Amino acid sequence: MSSTPSTPAATSVRVLAEFLWEQSPGHFDGALSKILVSAATTPGARFLDFRISTYAPKAYVQSHVHPNKEQIYFFLEGEGLLELGTEKKVVRPQQFAFIPPHLPHALHNTGNGQLVFMVITTLTERG
Repeated sequence: MSSTPSTPAATSVRVLAEFLWEQSPGHFDGALSKILVSAATTPGARFLDFRISTYAPKAYVQSHVHPNKEQIYFFLEGEGLLELGTEKKVVRPQQFAFIPPHLPHALHNTGNGQLVFMVITTLTERG
């Protein structure tokens, strides 16, 4: 006897088309993400957030900090400007950035096309 669970199992295989694009607070002008794995959406996930993001030309996320999170941005397509503290770095495909807790950061699509990147976030402590 089998039944279809109302939420996917932690070990299930998923496809991007199952997820809707979202514009989170502090994101503007077409800065969108699909939240693929998170504690709120994936049974068994407790400390991990994994998403794909796409920013239209001129889209951005305002400067912000995460007091209890580590992040990795891995860039797949496009070109942008990543602010890490007081530094500004041009980012392109095949580059990645590690963002430790408490470091102010912002990201702007400064290119002519979509800026596409993966975001992996882990909680460093329960908050």
